[in-house]
Amino acid sequence: MTTVPRPDVVLAVDGGGSKTDVVLLGIDGEVLAWARGTGSSPQLEGLAASVGVIDDLVSRALGGRDPRTLAQVGLYLSGLDLAEEITVFRAALADLPWAVDVVVENDLHALLRAGTDAPDAVAVICGTGMNAIGVRADGEQVRFPALGPLSGDWGGGGELGDAVVWHAARAEDGRGPATVLVDLLLDAVESPSVAALIEDVHLGRRHGEGFAPLAPLVFAAAHAGDAVAREVVRRQAEEVVSYVRACIDRLGLRDAEVPVLFGGGVARGRDPLLLDDIHVGLAQHAPNARLSVVDAPPVLGAALLVLAAAGADAAALERATVLLSTDVRFAQRMPLGAS
Repeated sequence: MTTVPRPDVVLAVDGGGSKTDVVLLGIDGEVLAWARGTGSSPQLEGLAASVGVIDDLVSRALGGRDPRTLAQVGLYLSGLDLAEEITVFRAALADLPWAVDVVVENDLHALLRAGTDAPDAVAVICGTGMNAIGVRADGEQVRFPALGPLSGDWGGGGELGDAVVWHAARAEDGRGPATVLVDLLLDAVESPSVAALIEDVHLGRRHGEGFAPLAPLVFAAAHAGDAVAREVVRRQAEEVVSYVRACIDRLGLRDAEVPVLFGGGVARGRDPLLLDDIHVGLAQHAPNARLSVVDAPPVLGAALLVLAAAGADAAALERATVLLSTDVRFAQRMPLGAS
């Protein structure tokens, strides 16, 4: 008679545009393994590649463990912004042995839970791209398509990097004002001129994942007093505020004290100019909002959601929170991918 293994572990996945984290935890909140890999956003990588990245990391995290021991699996991915995209992604997992009882959602849910368990809250993520979610105690949500310029989006690391090249190109050829972004850009990409860089990209002689890595140049130039860069930072702040305002207004929460979680690589940079501009905008448009930057890895939020779905108690949630509170703390505790 074959003995069926007792489900006693859960699997949490957070996948973004630049990296993917897969964490295996016991029902008691103990972290058993953490595997990290490249980005797995289906919007950027494509469906098959995204599933492939996640499947490989899950295999590493399981480390030979029987998938039937999984009590719950939760995948929270950037790029799953529409209900149809979630349905298609879940179907793509159907034949994988570990994807039996799986929740598939946008990674904003993980960011939100990593920062708060408040019933009324807003989360804005600014990583490679930008998106937001608002939730209300009765279960009502505000979501956005997050399809780039097609749906009115601007402000992620990719757009900030593009802005560096755009303004540098116009400064170099005389269409725009002078900016130190020209020299910062050329030093960063090791190109003799902006024109040469543009030509190399256009003709396929320079390959890469876009200009998102150039986003920090905007903040460096702004702090050096560059007027062009300073205006980009202001626009970035306005985008954050516009998401918060839209969520709060659509949920009818203007009179409530609403926590606003700001996460992603750009947010964690804690640029003081950006944060000051955001605070000014919130004071005008959402005066009861309370902004905080989420430093904890979003996979913490994914883990808390999965543990709760599996029926874990408060002590287990607290244990997971302590263990997953920072990347550095966990890296000192256990090598990535250990089981």
